[in-house]
Amino acid sequence: MSHHNKRYNHTIAFLKEVLPAPATILDLGTRNAFSEIMEQHGYTVINTEGEDLDVLPEVVQKHQVDAVTAFEIFEHLLAPFNVLRAIESTKIIATIPLSLWFAKAYRSKTEEWDRHYHEFEDWQFDWLFQKSDWEIKKTQKWTSPIHKIGFRPILRKFTPRYYAIYAEKKSL
Repeated sequence: MSHHNKRYNHTIAFLKEVLPAPATILDLGTRNAFSEIMEQHGYTVINTEGEDLDVLPEVVQKHQVDAVTAFEIFEHLLAPFNVLRAIESTKIIATIPLSLWFAKAYRSKTEEWDRHYHEFEDWQFDWLFQKSDWEIKKTQKWTSPIHKIGFRPILRKFTPRYYAIYAEKKSL
């Protein structure tokens, strides 16, 4: 199983547990393979259209939805706090890659948008949500092993790489 399939399986299981289908979701980020997976599991998915959420956080207010999802989006933003504060939905499900002591932050050499400005530790991501008026209801972590030989691939088998949060808005 590829690391993407493992990540997708964990993510859809977490989503189904905290927000059973049918539900209408605003998924932050452009349409992607996981948008289709959510639809196959009974969700109606509306994606943002590639807007810079640091510059235009208000785009998250364009649709009435049951929940917002942000799967590996917040690490790309300079100011995820502003987007979290702008969300009007009462529920959010988000995942991030965790900061790993044995790997540098991800930076694409070809795509300017595909860089991690933040790679959070779990407590930092929790704090971001708490400071932006969300109450965390459930969290989960999972590993992302890669099938290579070496010290870092061995560490990846045991060290959680992904972190998921389900949170509800404290006040409206």
